[in-house]
Amino acid sequence: MTKTVLITGAAGGLGHSLEQRLSDKGWQLALVSRDSDRLQSLDRGGTALYLTGDVSTAQGAEQIITECVERWGHPPEALAHCAGSTLIVPLHRTPEEQYRACLAANLDSAFYTLKAWIQACLHHKQGGTAVLVSSVAARIGVINHEAIATAKAAVEGLARSAAATYASHGIRVNAIAPGLLRSPATERLFMGGKAEAQIAAQYPLGRYGSTEDAAAAMAWLLSDEAQWITGQILPVDGGFSASRPLVR
Repeated sequence: MTKTVLITGAAGGLGHSLEQRLSDKGWQLALVSRDSDRLQSLDRGGTALYLTGDVSTAQGAEQIITECVERWGHPPEALAHCAGSTLIVPLHRTPEEQYRACLAANLDSAFYTLKAWIQACLHHKQGGTAVLVSSVAARIGVINHEAIATAKAAVEGLARSAAATYASHGIRVNAIAPGLLRSPATERLFMGGKAEAQIAAQYPLGRYGSTEDAAAAMAWLLSDEAQWITGQILPVDGGFSASRPLVR
């Protein structure tokens, strides 16, 4: 039977990589983004559902789930919450508006989307699986990451608590915690003569991550192969949070 999945942040690098991977496996997709123009650029004339909305608000998240139910007759069987943003600024130089925007994009969006999806699953007496996105910065101190570390650490707490609350309803909730993934959103970090080599040298496996690395982990957690796994935060970081590389 074809499975349905809602992917938020679908116009971003990670969302796009996951969309391609799940599409190849025959999943039926609902792709969400705040950017309607970028979302339309993904439309290749298939059967996917393309939805424009802001899931960092309760109303926006609920509307997206409602549109999925109207299309499919039930909530998505899987949720992949890829929406988010990165903020790399030291704590003492972080303006309140940037901090609030970081929380909205990363924590609020995860909270409201997961809430709306779970409410729909409970209403339809349906199980399912969700994967959120944390960060290596929530697991180990990384310079100038105070705001994003705060938001992503809260996402990990959300995943664990929701997994405990809804396990008896057949709902699994996990998260991945990736290291730096090279994508359009992070490309600026690779600018400069030695930047790419310096970034790669931080990781024991000798390279920085790709959105395909993270998408592969998310796809596995969403699959039946991971059906006895819930409440877990899976590091996808080339060994960054577990060991220190020998830098030559």
